[in-house]
Amino acid sequence: MVIIRPVKPADLDDLVALAHQETYGLTSLPRDARLLRTRILESLYAFQKLVQKPGGELYMFVMEDLTTGHVIGTSCIISKVGGFQPFYSYRIDVSVHESKTLGIRKEIPTLHLINEHSGPSEIGGLLLAPEYRKHGNGRLLSLFRFLFMAEYPERVEPVVIAEMRGVLDPKGNSAFWDALGRHFFDMDYPSADLLSAMDKKFIADLMPTSAIYIPLLPKEAQQVIGEVHEQTRPALRLLQEEGFQYTKMVDIFEAGPVVQCRVEDIRTVRESRKATVAEIRDLGDEKPSHIVCTLGEEFRCFMGGVTIDEDGNAHATFREVERVDLQPGDTIRFAPLRPSD
Repeated sequence: MVIIRPVKPADLDDLVALAHQETYGLTSLPRDARLLRTRILESLYAFQKLVQKPGGELYMFVMEDLTTGHVIGTSCIISKVGGFQPFYSYRIDVSVHESKTLGIRKEIPTLHLINEHSGPSEIGGLLLAPEYRKHGNGRLLSLFRFLFMAEYPERVEPVVIAEMRGVLDPKGNSAFWDALGRHFFDMDYPSADLLSAMDKKFIADLMPTSAIYIPLLPKEAQQVIGEVHEQTRPALRLLQEEGFQYTKMVDIFEAGPVVQCRVEDIRTVRESRKATVAEIRDLGDEKPSHIVCTLGEEFRCFMGGVTIDEDGNAHATFREVERVDLQPGDTIRFAPLRPSD
């Protein structure tokens, strides 16, 4: 059985090992133990902090295999992008050039660098060990974040975005970066991506602020603008099912698309509800139908089944029910694991 819980300092070694399993890195899960330790401490502080409105807190969660005790996945929520370190992206616009003398009118797609100082919330950092990418684990690792938002709306902004990983080659290089960013930063894509996780000041210092005419870029760079990495396609489809839509924004490093949705419009948020647990039993051979989170001292989330009786109480079912830290009388928040027809 797997559960999701807030990250702990003891998870560091497992997270470092998890980060090294991927052929390309994640900014939010760098292959750097020192930086990861800092992220863990930031998350611990965020969970303990009394929050009235989002201020850029990082909430980092892990998925744990209760049988082995090892961390096998992670994902996170950033309560607000921008602030002390601006959130940078390229906005895709159209520049119109017209000559009445020649009777020619051209609409040229362009990239405009923008920086957001008071932005929305962001979800990211989703990574699951390859051998666990089955039985709905990836879906759970993505969607549980929306139950957290539904339960703690004061900790997030009304709008949430996700930067989807752009197209990279097997060595982690980006055709878009090589065609554009590398000329100004004199470093390869993995180095720039890691540096951005620690300090974004170099972006303001070196990134060109003038419009970039997309047709002037090499074809291989043009073709990846707004496209996602093949390993990211399932995550994008899942978010689209939840109501996320494309924006006209792309990442400044590898040009992956930015998608967004209002929190109140996210399917899992809309369909979630709270109830008091009246009964807990083993799931048996049934397939889990719901995402369930506990609302006690520690936020925990797992897959199971929930039915509501005529009194509004919940009858919950879980695999390895003895491992579930839940008792009759406790309050849960839950939502269907998959959208209804």
